[in-house]
Amino acid sequence: MVVDGLRVVLAKSTVDVVDEISLTVAAGEVVGLVGESGSGKTTIALALLGHSRRGLAIDAGTVMLEGRDVLTMTPNELRSLRGRRVSYVPQDPSSALNPSLKVGYQLREAMKVHADDDVPDVAERMAQVLGEVHLAATQEILDSYPHQLSGGQQQRIALAMAFSCRPELIVLDEPTTGLDVATQRHVLDTVRGLCSSYGVAALYVTHDLAVIAEIADRVAVMYAGRLIELGSTAAVFESPAHPYTDGLLNAIPSPEISHVLVGMEGQPPGPGRRPPGCLFEPRCPHAIAACSAARPPMVAVNGGQHEARCIRAKELVLSSTGVDKLAAASERLEGVNADRPLLEVKGLDGRYADKQILFDVALTVPRRCCVAVVGESGSGKTTLARCVTGMHDNWSGEVTLSGLQLRARAGDRDLKALRAMQYIFQNPYTSLNPRKTVGQLVEQPLAHFTKRSAKERTERVVDTLEAAALSGDFLGRYPDQLSGGERQRVAIARALIVDPEIIVCDEITSALDVSVQAAIIELLRRLQRDRGLSILFITHNLALVRSIAQEVIVLHEGRVVERGATDTVLSHPTDAYTIRLLEDVPKLTALSEAPLLARARAIATP
Repeated sequence: MVVDGLRVVLAKSTVDVVDEISLTVAAGEVVGLVGESGSGKTTIALALLGHSRRGLAIDAGTVMLEGRDVLTMTPNELRSLRGRRVSYVPQDPSSALNPSLKVGYQLREAMKVHADDDVPDVAERMAQVLGEVHLAATQEILDSYPHQLSGGQQQRIALAMAFSCRPELIVLDEPTTGLDVATQRHVLDTVRGLCSSYGVAALYVTHDLAVIAEIADRVAVMYAGRLIELGSTAAVFESPAHPYTDGLLNAIPSPEISHVLVGMEGQPPGPGRRPPGCLFEPRCPHAIAACSAARPPMVAVNGGQHEARCIRAKELVLSSTGVDKLAAASERLEGVNADRPLLEVKGLDGRYADKQILFDVALTVPRRCCVAVVGESGSGKTTLARCVTGMHDNWSGEVTLSGLQLRARAGDRDLKALRAMQYIFQNPYTSLNPRKTVGQLVEQPLAHFTKRSAKERTERVVDTLEAAALSGDFLGRYPDQLSGGERQRVAIARALIVDPEIIVCDEITSALDVSVQAAIIELLRRLQRDRGLSILFITHNLALVRSIAQEVIVLHEGRVVERGATDTVLSHPTDAYTIRLLEDVPKLTALSEAPLLARARAIATP
């Protein structure tokens, strides 16, 4: 596939969403497309199928596949192309699969509609493709509806459908976002293996650079609708030539070292608000006067191994920023209060109806401490969090907060206990009422738990928003006017407004860009230090645990299989399950000398 000069604009206007997009993807090659949310990644991905979302229009460029320009095809030709020659794997399989049809029917339908006439027996091909994605073609699986499968199984069904007709090109749009490390490992191995076995060209869209380090042959970095760096994965990751790429790499958590995650200040400029010069110039720590004069072209760097859209690209290659920030990480994790624990859980058994999910779970969260709970999807992490906070009351055992035993149901707990423990949900897009302003959302808990006047509540809301790295300017905005990172900060502010002693964070960074994730994690660390907060941090991202938690608990099938200090558990695991989880974590060591590891080695060397 060859893309040249692709331009997508806002419908009925000349305002570009993406422009000057040129790249190639060879047969059997995986090209990673990375960048922050809103950079145009999904817009490009859909354009490769000759499609644009409502409100957008493909304005210029070519997408050549087997000698044909996809962008000049008729609707009938595009229908024949999609699924047969070009396949698409969406980010959320739970919404992409038809909830009213069994997965076996949907898989058969994909092959009957799109496969060539000479395809083997459909049942035989179904068994083959399901085996390729590590699912048994059992009647139980085939007769299941999507909601009866786990997230990982749903994603593997989507992959099986995409590869079933042996396409020339497959576009994968964030296919592992929200998946635990074990399921993610299966998906990555499947994609890599199928692309290699069948010579399929793949464009892999993601914000997870550690995944790209493992799966991609080349990487294309997007910023504000433009490609700003392009080259082999090893060359770009080891010697980033654009400050934006370097900023993304500084934000990647590592399962091997504890370091301060560095987010980038500011936001990418949206369509119609982009500066005349370098688009990254307002956020760039290396900007000079010439950067704002004109839009920079792509220039070859690093001996021609890759190219970057920066006038200082050649002198910025091999920059070594971030060493001091790495060195400071361990210092900022000191000062945990190991006295009587704030939160203590003993012998907790959790159930859904008659099915037991949690078995004799015990944990403690000291004051000023962050305890991470990790494990695969289905291990019971969220159930544990919901039991502790009283949102799920079908459990037995003992949960105490500051020495006070809590009732199972939140509605039966006193206001002091409810105020002391606040919950931050995984998805800020669904946890914030879209009909309320930011000011109303953050103020609501304060009105419930206190008797302050309206003026005092407003002042408190502004102060709390500022503590969450927002400002009073956000008071009148609605959730749909905010980015994902801003929404999550609002959710954090809503939890902080009543001065809780502990916050329970349920996968709160799983859908965020690495830079936004870094900013959120550092915000939590600062709040932990400045406000004396305790944190119960639920996550499947083991790399992130190094940078936020002082202690870690590993859950497997509802049982605690390992616990201890974070560095001890992650560096010297003793349980076979923990060892397997750590082996499945995507690592930058897939490259020879990734920047974070190189910087860590520089610190460790006397």
